[in-house]
Amino acid sequence: MDELLPQRHRTDKTTVLTQPTWMVALVYVVLALLGAGAGWLVKILAEWLAALPWAPMQEPARLLASVPEPWLTVGLLSAGTVLGLIVGLIAQYEELSVVISAERITITRKGKDQEFARDRVVQAFLDGKQLVLLGDDEGELARETCDLDAQRVAEAFRAHGYAWVDEDPHKGDFRRWVPDVPGLPQGANALLKARAQLLEKKSSTEDLRELREELARLGVVVRDEKRRQYWRLKRGRGRGRG
Repeated sequence: MDELLPQRHRTDKTTVLTQPTWMVALVYVVLALLGAGAGWLVKILAEWLAALPWAPMQEPARLLASVPEPWLTVGLLSAGTVLGLIVGLIAQYEELSVVISAERITITRKGKDQEFARDRVVQAFLDGKQLVLLGDDEGELARETCDLDAQRVAEAFRAHGYAWVDEDPHKGDFRRWVPDVPGLPQGANALLKARAQLLEKKSSTEDLRELREELARLGVVVRDEKRRQYWRLKRGRGRGRG
């Protein structure tokens, strides 16, 4: 386990962790090109369908193919490019950013901020592609998908004197959840069953987050792996059939 850095070694500057500018620009360029390529394919497909009397969607294909050049090509390429840029904006909006200072940690995703005062964060680590902050009750304050460079994240936390560990110190405490497993607080099995159904359907991450927060209020920590759920209890939680 990594120890806190001595005070004289800590930085007083705020560190902002986001994807490098060059990577963001590259994503936009690639998506714009893919969108333009898709527009070109739509043009070719429309002309091909319009020439086949037995093909489906004849009317839309003929209508599209009837647009004079160069307006058809320009229009479809432009539309595809704009669509690619929109996808890029959505991807950037959903990316995680982390702001670390001597006083607090701020995690932002989809325009929503989560702030954690320094004295609440006991340890931090990466669990695969997820950034996890642990509190003083061994519960998880945050668990967010993180595509940022792992070394940069670790160095930033250490530079500000936070306790960074290389893996989950409670990894061995997790047990795989199965319906009606004993040892869970009252109501936890029902919440885990609902989460299992959402995982199977690959439903909204927001719904999964809400159920994770409900479980946290019951003293249950949950992590997902290949659509399977693993759970453990926070420190001091009594055991009872859920």
